[in-house]
Amino acid sequence: MADSQALLRNAIDYIERGWPVFLLGRSKRPIANCDGCRTAGPDHDRDACPCMFCHGLYAATLDPQRVTAMVAAQSDGLLAVRTGAVAGLVVVDIDPGHGGALDAALMPETACVVTGSGGWHLYYRHPGTAVLNSQGRLGEGIDVRGDGGYVVAPPSIHPRTGRPYRWIGDRPVVEMPPALVTACRPAPAAEASASTTRAPSSTPAGGISSPDALLRSLLDTIRRAPKGRRRATLYGSARGVARMVAANAISTRDALNALYDAGISAGQTDRETRAAITGGFRDEGVAA
Repeated sequence: MADSQALLRNAIDYIERGWPVFLLGRSKRPIANCDGCRTAGPDHDRDACPCMFCHGLYAATLDPQRVTAMVAAQSDGLLAVRTGAVAGLVVVDIDPGHGGALDAALMPETACVVTGSGGWHLYYRHPGTAVLNSQGRLGEGIDVRGDGGYVVAPPSIHPRTGRPYRWIGDRPVVEMPPALVTACRPAPAAEASASTTRAPSSTPAGGISSPDALLRSLLDTIRRAPKGRRRATLYGSARGVARMVAANAISTRDALNALYDAGISAGQTDRETRAAITGGFRDEGVAA
């Protein structure tokens, strides 16, 4: 467990850089929503929610007093930085344990963190155009955290290895090169698949129109995804289903079971399926 004073010092430093921060639980997952937020309807404004920890990355703040209260209330948590245009950041997450490797031609030297699991987080300036979260788009073992994402930040302690996240040197955060921005963009087929995971239409009463039909559509998108795009498509569909859970259109248990079956049927391993589903729910601020 990182020292709470060290957590606070780093949190304030990130805030001074313009990076919104929040705290995760000890397992690297967002802290569960309170009962009121968990049962709130789809009109609930997550960005404006006054709760200290609810809605995952939407709890990220640039207010030093608020983050001081967060650390006091969750001193054994992990510090996280929200990514995307809101922070001016895109982070490339390289996990050598799952085949990830640095591509020097695509990823220039920049501010870098050694993760608690032995990987690297490369911090780049957000290009000003949308950069979506992705898994495997840049290669096996490489994730991108951009708009709608977050990363665990130093001095957090990895819950499995017990090792800290730490900065290497003092390199500045540099611009994303155009080639990296292009590589982070989804292929046209993936864009078409992602369009089915946008926020579902709502009835005047705030419910989702035809939730069964929407769920079938999302699951069919996974099954139809071409080889090489299945994990990314499963992640995108998981985000869509997570929004259904948030709108109380489906139970969490039924949602997870349906997504898991679809992922396995599409040829993904147990680990790949669970990681994509967990990532999709996490990036929507919904507990899986």
